[in-house]
Amino acid sequence: MIGIFDSGVGGLSVFREIRKLLPEEKYIYYSDNAFCPYGEKTQEFITERARWITGLMVEKGADIIVVACNTATAAAIKTLREEHSDNSGSGNLRFIGMEPAIKPAAMTTATGVIGVLATSGTLQSEKYLRHKEKYASNVSILEHVGEGFVELVEKGIISGPEAEMVVRLSIEPLIEAGADTIVLGCTHYPFLAQTIKKICREICPDRNVTIIDPAPAVARHLQEVMSEEGLIRNDGYALDLLSSGDDDILKATAANLL
Repeated sequence: MIGIFDSGVGGLSVFREIRKLLPEEKYIYYSDNAFCPYGEKTQEFITERARWITGLMVEKGADIIVVACNTATAAAIKTLREEHSDNSGSGNLRFIGMEPAIKPAAMTTATGVIGVLATSGTLQSEKYLRHKEKYASNVSILEHVGEGFVELVEKGIISGPEAEMVVRLSIEPLIEAGADTIVLGCTHYPFLAQTIKKICREICPDRNVTIIDPAPAVARHLQEVMSEEGLIRNDGYALDLLSSGDDDILKATAANLL
């Protein structure tokens, strides 16, 4: 069984891509929406939540877990891997995390200016800073916290005047500074992709802005690891949805995806 968790419904954008490649697997998805958003939480708090959720998923039969949250990946995945390795005595539970999509963005940009939308936790993380140093030495990166993005998606608002007003505040500085490629550094943000594209066209109709969602690459990596480890079951699709708080938005968002 594949376990997937996020601070809220955002990880369903990753689940959407995973299911395209692995349509006949069983899944458990956990939305930690009682504590959403993770962006301003401490690393210690996020790590403890990740440990607790991991324990629950293991109890329910997960043998590989996707940390479908950039902030949680940055804060907790190293600890999770250490605590569930062969050397830990608890068995080798595999974890797949989110990757900062800096490399494909650097290869895509024509203007040499990349916009990165993410939470403050992700932008300050060691992994993000390492990727930035390694792959973006020849381009300019503009970073911006998607203020209000997570809250919009958690309320099920992904289009319309309210969404456009919130999105414009974060997108406008990036486009006006010359960005032609925008990296979505939070799994909630792909649900706002169409609104982001609309705002980009309104601000600069002559520039073709590329939106990069890391989820497809994460799904491919998961498929590769599961194939190597003999974890692909193909024993019939099933999805168990769980949350720490109100699950109405979780169920509604999942229903729309399916």
